Amino acid sequence: MAAVMEMLQEPAPGKAGHTIVLDADLRRHLLEALLTPMRPRKMTYNEFLAWANEDTLAEWVDGEVQIHSPASEQHQDLSFFLAQIMDIYAKSKRLGKILLPPFQMKLPRSGREPDLIFVATGHLDRLKPTFLDGPADLVVEVISTESLARDRGEKFYEYEEAGIPEYWLIDPIRERVEFYRLDAQGRYDLILPDVDGVYRTPILPGFWLRVAWLWSPPAPLTVLRELQLI
Repeated sequence: MAAVMEMLQEPAPGKAGHTIVLDADLRRHLLEALLTPMRPRKMTYNEFLAWANEDTLAEWVDGEVQIHSPASEQHQDLSFFLAQIMDIYAKSKRLGKILLPPFQMKLPRSGREPDLIFVATGHLDRLKPTFLDGPADLVVEVISTESLARDRGEKFYEYEEAGIPEYWLIDPIRERVEFYRLDAQGRYDLILPDVDGVYRTPILPGFWLRVAWLWSPPAPLTVLRELQLI
């Protein structure tokens, strides 16, 4: 391995004494491929946790690893805004805890890494050092072009099957948000905001979200004042 890396970092001699100079991007991609840990096609969830690290953008589904693309700046800003206001609210009311990636949620047949999860106080015993052993009480996914089919398809049915009470799907590109809540039959039912564009969730009693905030997030202090926390 060391010898190969040395060859990639230096010009290599070609035929008749000519020198082959690797393109910088090609050399970088080759180095990344060599430095990326090899993974078996199938592994248990514990093997997945041992293989992955905090910089690994991956989820575990039916024994296989799914690698994902990094999130955009808009995606990160939206996730962080929600996490700030929801975490402060949850902590001030002693309702539970907000968690962000890289933190896994272990379900019956997958290990997912949602963009935001809320764990109610009564379920904090599900928290392990590196993952949540069981369903969260609320999950938020911010849709990207790369994750659209996965968030609306695989994850939707996995979260429903696992009994996650609420699932929020936020699409910042189209400026659309869908709030799903489990009904009496254990199926997700679409819940609409009220006529003022405000959504209230029973998972965080007293908390409400103005949908317009998602497309142009105000300063967190402004939101906390409206929520009467300060």
